[in-house]
Amino acid sequence: MDTVTASGGPRPDLIRFEEVSKVYPLPAGDVVALDRVSLTVRNGEFIAVMGPSGSGKTTFLNLIGCLDVPTAGRLLINGRDVADLSDDELTFLRRDTIGFIFQQFNLIPLLSVIENVEYPLVLKVRDREARGERPFEALKAAGLDDERLYTHKPNELSGGQQQRVAIARALVNDPDLLLCDEPTGNLDQRTGAGIMALLAEMNRGGKTIIMVTHDPGIAAYATRQVRLVDGRIQEDTG
Repeated sequence: MDTVTASGGPRPDLIRFEEVSKVYPLPAGDVVALDRVSLTVRNGEFIAVMGPSGSGKTTFLNLIGCLDVPTAGRLLINGRDVADLSDDELTFLRRDTIGFIFQQFNLIPLLSVIENVEYPLVLKVRDREARGERPFEALKAAGLDDERLYTHKPNELSGGQQQRVAIARALVNDPDLLLCDEPTGNLDQRTGAGIMALLAEMNRGGKTIIMVTHDPGIAAYATRQVRLVDGRIQEDTG
């Protein structure tokens, strides 16, 4: 169901898959990563995507993240068909609408904590003064309150601290959607629980979250679970 915008008009569903397929041609034969998937993601949902290796989870996430495009069918984000967008428009969509959180953190080793968080914002707001305190606010929102750490390099932080920096980086442009690829996969159980509690809190605050995980305990934090098998949706609790 469409929600209502502040202006009173209908707000489109955040994401809509309409019979989406993704096929990778290989010399040994085509690989069907997604097979006629139809799915709607509403604003404010927290979805866990599960399934065995090779089920299409990564392809599903890459399509939503505009890192790949469907072979067939339509994928709409905020009501716009990604197939109709130029390369620049796809870049702006990734920058402004989507935040990425990875299992491997993917922080830039040579940059400090604050520089890593600020980097996506630099791509959007060139004027340093205009960026203001946003990187510091994002770090605090991600639960990294110790400002002494902000000048440290990633290799000087614990795994949990690095993931919080990665979350802050994903938040700094205030995206509508967070895409999380095994966000606790490199963390111990206690630290992972803290990260998941943080993501759940962000979802309660209005962020839409789509998370790939193999762990049923982690998936339990989500309010909806989608299971992929052989590129098709086998189960959807939504």
